[in-house]
Amino acid sequence: MKPVPMLSSVIIRTVDFCARRMWAVIIVAFVLAGLCGTYTISHFSLDTDVNNLISRDLPWRKRELAYQAAFPQTSQLILVVVDGPTAEQTGAAAHDLAQRLSDSPLIRSVDEMQGGTFFQQSRFLFMPAEEVALRMTQLSNAQPVISILARDPSLRGLLRAMSLSLQQFKYGIVSLDDATPAFDRVALTLENLAEAKPASFSWDALLAGHAGPSSLRRMIMVVPVLQTQDLEPGHKATEAIRQTAADLRLSSKFQANVRVTGPVPIADEEFASVMEGISLNGLITGLIVIAILWLALQSFRLVIAVTITLAVGLIVTAGLGLFLVSALNPVSMAFAILFVGLGADFAVQFNLRYRAQRYASSELHQSLLEAGERVGAPLTLASVAAAIGFLCFTPTAYTGLAQLGIIAGCGMIVAFVASFTLLPALIAAVRPPPESKPLRQPALAPIDHFLKRHRVAVISLTAILVLAGLPVLTELKFDFNPLHLQSKHSQAVSTFLELSKDPEFDANSAQVLASSHKDALAIASKLDALPQVDRTRTIAGFVPSDQERKLSLIRHAAAVLGPALTVQPQAEPTDAVTIAMLREAAKKLGTIAGQETSRGAQAAQRLAHDLSKLADAPAEHRKAATEAFITPLKMDLGGLSQALNARPIDLESLPPDLVQDWVTKDGHERVDVLPKGNPNNDETLRNFARAVLAAEPRATGRAVEIQNWAETMIRALIEAAAIAFCAIAILLWIPLRRLGDVVLTLVPLLVAALATLEICALTGFQLNYANIIAFPVLLGIGVAFKIYYIMAWRRGQTDFLQSALTRAVFFSALLTGTAFGSLWFSSNPGMSSMGKLLALSLACTLASAVLFQPALMGDPRPKPKSPIV
Repeated sequence: MKPVPMLSSVIIRTVDFCARRMWAVIIVAFVLAGLCGTYTISHFSLDTDVNNLISRDLPWRKRELAYQAAFPQTSQLILVVVDGPTAEQTGAAAHDLAQRLSDSPLIRSVDEMQGGTFFQQSRFLFMPAEEVALRMTQLSNAQPVISILARDPSLRGLLRAMSLSLQQFKYGIVSLDDATPAFDRVALTLENLAEAKPASFSWDALLAGHAGPSSLRRMIMVVPVLQTQDLEPGHKATEAIRQTAADLRLSSKFQANVRVTGPVPIADEEFASVMEGISLNGLITGLIVIAILWLALQSFRLVIAVTITLAVGLIVTAGLGLFLVSALNPVSMAFAILFVGLGADFAVQFNLRYRAQRYASSELHQSLLEAGERVGAPLTLASVAAAIGFLCFTPTAYTGLAQLGIIAGCGMIVAFVASFTLLPALIAAVRPPPESKPLRQPALAPIDHFLKRHRVAVISLTAILVLAGLPVLTELKFDFNPLHLQSKHSQAVSTFLELSKDPEFDANSAQVLASSHKDALAIASKLDALPQVDRTRTIAGFVPSDQERKLSLIRHAAAVLGPALTVQPQAEPTDAVTIAMLREAAKKLGTIAGQETSRGAQAAQRLAHDLSKLADAPAEHRKAATEAFITPLKMDLGGLSQALNARPIDLESLPPDLVQDWVTKDGHERVDVLPKGNPNNDETLRNFARAVLAAEPRATGRAVEIQNWAETMIRALIEAAAIAFCAIAILLWIPLRRLGDVVLTLVPLLVAALATLEICALTGFQLNYANIIAFPVLLGIGVAFKIYYIMAWRRGQTDFLQSALTRAVFFSALLTGTAFGSLWFSSNPGMSSMGKLLALSLACTLASAVLFQPALMGDPRPKPKSPIV
């Protein structure tokens, strides 16, 4: 017996058995669904690490994993960014936060970057020698003032120091204009206090003459304890950081703002945005699907049968999928939408054929058997072809899509089996009434006639348009930067993008794992010579240059300032004494300014006015002024005392927590490579990554990973498409036995694929690791639609647009489009782009099936050589 008739016979007997023993079949299906649902709930696992979407066996992935194993803090990192109005407040806030976080059970380690005792003591050594000389001269010249402030750290001491400085203006030693910036800084702080605005004062900025952005920011590297079973593994640690900052009152105490970014929060926020509103969107989508089913089936009983079939099939697929892959990933989570889309297609095809047969015979059981006989072979081919389309990604290196292929491929088989077992049983159980009118659409007859009369023109025009668009495929853009698939409004992403503009922050850098210190220096020297490289960094960079000269300058300043910094502070003055000092200082400033109109004189008059107001204000205002001026003063004096005790630095004297960020226990060293130009520009990064890889094949890091991701995914897409195309062609040839019929099935599929890519290229729509799943979906749905038409054509059917088949295809596409359309409106850019490309590919597939394929096939053969059924 020939394979196809035997297949039809098996399907008919299956439908007959299920329809007659409907309650037993329904009970078995519900029990199976219950078992699979229980398994899914008890074994549900989600791998939220996007790095696991690519095979670990690739050479570049091995390098990446080796680097991450050597320095796990680089990939399992929360970066806490602390911003404040002054360097003193920022540093104090960051230090307090780091100290408190080190005691949290949710935190593995805390590293206060460029902070702590080592950097505080060595800060002058990391400055250029000329700047050190200038700073030491300024400090030495300021010895009398520093001595007063150290001995009397209060408003009284501050005013005494000011009085001493005013002597220089009185005798013309220093120009009054030179003091304008200092006067204005003090006056602005007093005015803000008087107006109850946030007020701050930085002695460090006063000495340096400015406060650069980097001095107002501190970063803390936090390695959290990840909750790998959660959708957001680092969420608890991130919330602990935010709560700790709130408990410490960093905002009110230091006017500090605390933000979090880094690999862990960025990944967490991505999954949070994916899941955001998923319940509401799922409910709305479900209601729309039910409404479309009613429009297609015109019977609530049939809608109930289809809905239950899809629900049972989805639950079974979820359980089977988890059994096969152990854990879902960000891409394979889309299996549910794919199942609903294609599962609904199979169910609608069976139901509309049933309705057509029910109109002809009016007997329910016989109509079910005839529906099974008419759609059995097409649905079998369609489901197997769709499964092949998904499974062809399994051998590729794109693990995320391979897992989706496994689950979706199995889901196609589940949907197929359910369509000929549970669905007939449910239809028999709900007993829908007979059909009162045919399903054909006579209104579409003119289009059918047009396609017949002008089939050559339709085929030629389609071919010309598709072939003419081939050159634009060279403009097809691929964006595999994971950061571009996330909302720029999330704190983690927006903070990362802000930091990436800072050349000191290696946002999109490359790294090399060197085998030794000597190897690291050689690699750094080689890569420094590349025009695409801005600079390299190694552990050797933490050994300052020209130390002997700098230490000599520091020791000289320490000899001058040492006695002043070690005196015992005086007791705080009474409020009455402070008031008297304020009025005296205001009077001296007014006298020095006189009637002059220079910038310096105006600044002095402004400050004199503010000091007088402070003297007349309530005592609370003077207390607030003491807090604003004296608290940072004490910090700076303490920090200065530490910095003047600087010691020579070599590799052996570097602190262990710094060394472990650059050197492994077995002696491997990390080399950081920073790109020249805008690190957020795709072309800059691409050229940088290629140049670094060409010079040093061992390179890894974010810039290199993005480049390798793109190449791997493009290769996976091409490989899977080639495998699927060949496999589906062989599958079709087995039952069709005609090369021409196979071509008639595959050419429209190829046209739809090319049209989709050409539209993407023309509109500038970029492919990424999320929306690339549109292509296996296009294969699955596209092959199914084309098979329906070729099988009907071989049976002698004509006038396809009027037929129940096109009605079924249209509503199948509408159902699938609704499922995909829900993704379009996701707040997550990656999911949204997935929905857009799925909708576009579906539209191209539908147009190719409904308009191009009928014209391509032409009139059916009078006597097919190999009847299918």
